[in-house]
Amino acid sequence: MIKNLTSVRGITCWGAHTGIKSMRRDLAIIHSSVPASAAAVFTQNQVVAEPLKLTRKHIANGIAQTIVVNAGNANAATGEQGRKGAEAMAETTARELGIDKELVLVASTGVIGEPFPTEEILAGIRQNVKNLTSKSNAGSFAANAILTTDTFAKEGFVEFEADGRVINMGAIAKGSGMIHPNMATMLAFVVTDIAIEPGLLKRTVQKAVDKSFNMITVDGDTSTNDMAIVLANGQAKNEILKSEKDADFDVFRNNLEKMMLHLAQQIVSDGEGASKYIEYEIVNAPDEDYARKMIRKISDSTLVKTAMYGRDPNWGRIISAAGNAGLPYDYHKTDLYLGTEINLIQVLDKGVPGKYDRNYLKKLLRESHLNIKLDLNDGKAGAKGWGTDLTTEYVLFNSVYTT
Repeated sequence: MIKNLTSVRGITCWGAHTGIKSMRRDLAIIHSSVPASAAAVFTQNQVVAEPLKLTRKHIANGIAQTIVVNAGNANAATGEQGRKGAEAMAETTARELGIDKELVLVASTGVIGEPFPTEEILAGIRQNVKNLTSKSNAGSFAANAILTTDTFAKEGFVEFEADGRVINMGAIAKGSGMIHPNMATMLAFVVTDIAIEPGLLKRTVQKAVDKSFNMITVDGDTSTNDMAIVLANGQAKNEILKSEKDADFDVFRNNLEKMMLHLAQQIVSDGEGASKYIEYEIVNAPDEDYARKMIRKISDSTLVKTAMYGRDPNWGRIISAAGNAGLPYDYHKTDLYLGTEINLIQVLDKGVPGKYDRNYLKKLLRESHLNIKLDLNDGKAGAKGWGTDLTTEYVLFNSVYTT
């Protein structure tokens, strides 16, 4: 049996077709049998979708029980009609489940600025709450129901031990375009049966997001709807985690980070029009925050992306982007490597161009998975980030997205 969301104790879910999207499932419901500790991270965009506003309010106390998601309409820039639609999604889901509406978190994804099809979605909720199940196929249905331009569903599952008990963690995500650090056009939902206090969960989720979803980029755009939510319902019956000093906290944190990184890398690998998956690494930086900021600048550079698309070892673009990150930087200390994970070619040696076979490097850059590594020789910290190239297919796809 494939393990996914429904392998987590107390979790049922479903994914259904309501008619918003013509050919795909477009409604997902994830439900915990009991209220759970809940935490979320949201987009940094100043234009915020109506479901995100509502979810922010409902999750403020750190407790939630159900997530309801529609695809095909972002319910963003929809005014009062959209606000009422998001409220109605929470109210209808709560009524059907017999829980308080404040325990329902709402998410939407799709085209911005289109009238929200409230009645169709509410009918879908009323029709499908009764289908909630712990059968494994339901987890896959939910994963497929949140997709927009994605070409495949993004799922993950992991088991680990805490307090002598097996802990389950399952997750789904969506994202393909408008992907950029500080959240992106992405949704991620993680459920686990570990017992953990809400405040500790919130701090842990933010740090895990910073190392995963906030270190990926496809096109430099963040959207109006982005969120990553974690529910921890305590059904594993472990001794509740209350502090970062608790014996089992590190294993939970490490597995949450691993899960989010797994989902984030799947999102990058499905980047709209992308032909290359690129891992960026900075080592020997002054501190981790410095390394992350520099990676974000380099990985989001249009010139770097297009060079990778064209298999052009124009490493000057990388150094230029690093110098434009708004950080103190002396390229004379830098070693720079390009290529693949198992075959990195040094192109810069302490600021001096390296001796390498340019034609051989161009052949390496034909690979679909590439690596760019900078050794700053200016400290002991480091970070990693992930991105794509920028292709003509991306431009063509997004030039006719709504037509």
